[in-house]
Amino acid sequence: MASSRPNSADVVLVGGGLANGLIALRLKALRPDLKVLILERGEALGGHHTWSHFATDVSAEIGAWLSPLIVHRWDGYEVRFPGHCRDLTTPYLAITSDRFHEVVAAAMGEDCWTGIDVAELDGTRVTLADGRVIEADCVIDGRGPGSSPALALGWQKFVGLEVELTAPHGLARPIVMDATVDQLDGYRFLYSLPFSPTRLLIEDTRYSDGADLDREALRADITVYAASQGWTIARVVREENGILPIALAGDIAAHWRETRLPQVGLRAALFQPITGYSLPDAARLADEIAALPALTSAAVRACVEDRSKQRWHERAYYRLLNRMLFKAARPGRRYVVLERFYRLSQGLVERFYAGRITLADKARILIGKPPVPIPAAIAVLSEKSVFPRGVDV
Repeated sequence: MASSRPNSADVVLVGGGLANGLIALRLKALRPDLKVLILERGEALGGHHTWSHFATDVSAEIGAWLSPLIVHRWDGYEVRFPGHCRDLTTPYLAITSDRFHEVVAAAMGEDCWTGIDVAELDGTRVTLADGRVIEADCVIDGRGPGSSPALALGWQKFVGLEVELTAPHGLARPIVMDATVDQLDGYRFLYSLPFSPTRLLIEDTRYSDGADLDREALRADITVYAASQGWTIARVVREENGILPIALAGDIAAHWRETRLPQVGLRAALFQPITGYSLPDAARLADEIAALPALTSAAVRACVEDRSKQRWHERAYYRLLNRMLFKAARPGRRYVVLERFYRLSQGLVERFYAGRITLADKARILIGKPPVPIPAAIAVLSEKSVFPRGVDV
């Protein structure tokens, strides 16, 4: 039953990003008797982001309840590499932060608080910067990624410009990877989503060893790329940028010992290790949390920690591939790894992104001429290879 205490709630979601927003939607849909409060520091939920996923990444049931959030759906996508271009027919879907805010805020009503600074939180209360205290049986921390000495990470950095062009761009489907560009700061590709005949989201993405992001330089590089495609930018509608973790190795148990609160999203290491996509994991977790018999901080933490550890162990193979990409391949030649991958069957590609690859798939990915030097590949087989001496993994 909903809490009747003043200045209290059954569940307080700290941070209005993707993971907490999806949890809020599922609790409102499946547990309407609970008082759920979402606290967001910004003026809108979701920040300035576009979340995309392949239709095959989630179950039909999850796809159904995500559908109000979807603003664009394409019947396939394209990839481009120096030695290989390909069209795939896997449906590709996108959620914008504007739609995300619209849907989640409408569901939450007066229990969606924006412009809120949180000073402190623990398992039973949240203290706001203005001194107000909110008590709750369950407090969930979804304030975005944090650093952890227990995890070794690479970085996917990007700047995206949603632009209006002076003439139609001619794209019928997204270009998910265009790696025919100069390879700068690691593996670089351009990502283009056609929102209308003359509107595009163009993102310049780098898989880099460091987390520094030169936004001005990437904006300029996007303009150069647009011109190379024959597109003239009339105006920039909005900008988004991000620095996403790419998992190389780590001790997930040690990571969870660093906090007592339930953490979700990127803080829980719940993301596809190679793409950094977090939406499928966040949607599955939202369903699991909504189904818990008792919603307490301890119960939710146990659920999330268990799921995080399970996914981490299941995805060891992905981290091995990431070490091949970041540590064994020369930065300017990292694109060769992805170029080779995209010569494999569409079914394998779909299973790979969805986290459902089989033993046969794993063998198929590694069979043939290796795209990285063999001695360098052998050197990074162990997760310990990317940690300083003395760190136990």
